[in-house]
Amino acid sequence: MFPLRDHNPSGRRPYVTWLLIVVNVAVFISYAGMDPRALDAFFDNYALFPARVTSGEGFGGILTSMFLHGGFMHIAGNMLFLWIFGDNMEDKLGHLGFLGFYLASGVAAAVAQILADPSSGVPMVGASGAIAGVMGGYLLLFPKARVDILFIFIVFFKVFPVPAWVMLGIWFGLQFFSGLTADLTAGGVAYWAHAGGFIAGFLLTVPVFRRLGGTAFWNRTHGHPDHPPAQYQFSRSNVPTVRRRR
Repeated sequence: MFPLRDHNPSGRRPYVTWLLIVVNVAVFISYAGMDPRALDAFFDNYALFPARVTSGEGFGGILTSMFLHGGFMHIAGNMLFLWIFGDNMEDKLGHLGFLGFYLASGVAAAVAQILADPSSGVPMVGASGAIAGVMGGYLLLFPKARVDILFIFIVFFKVFPVPAWVMLGIWFGLQFFSGLTADLTAGGVAYWAHAGGFIAGFLLTVPVFRRLGGTAFWNRTHGHPDHPPAQYQFSRSNVPTVRRRR
């Protein structure tokens, strides 16, 4: 289940969202061609190691690890989520406000993962925690905004819209459940960073939600965007139809 886009256009150009995507991609390209030994040394300097932080060092990795990714699919998925949900949060928070919100969510995500496994020597990289914060804030402000989902089941493909609360709720539930059942010592996905970032983003958005009117904002918008939603439709094909001869 992959989100493709939302029906929630932003009222201003999301310069910070675009900048974050460019920076993440540029950083990834800068080390993508390194040989394994050089790449290990690079991650050793800039990734986040919970065990180092709990021993009183390596705090810089809390920030730098947000701009590192483990592979093409890792960064592609993260940037897709940031592209879909980031513009609307930047629209409500303002450019500098959104940048601070994004970084704060990333820090909270890192802290959550450190608390979950403080002795881990496995390097932690990725913007997932910060982007999870963006998703948590989006859930609070636009719970019924429509999100187009690509659903894949073996050979069955289907695109259909769902309310944001369904897609984001399922995503958060999977992260939380996986965090409870995963073997943290084996490495892999930092589920608690995802869950922690999501919760942090939700809580950090509460002041904005209250400024917009709180439940009165929901009553006014019914959980939908507070502007006309974007309408998408597939254009008709220009390929002529050839009738079968009998």
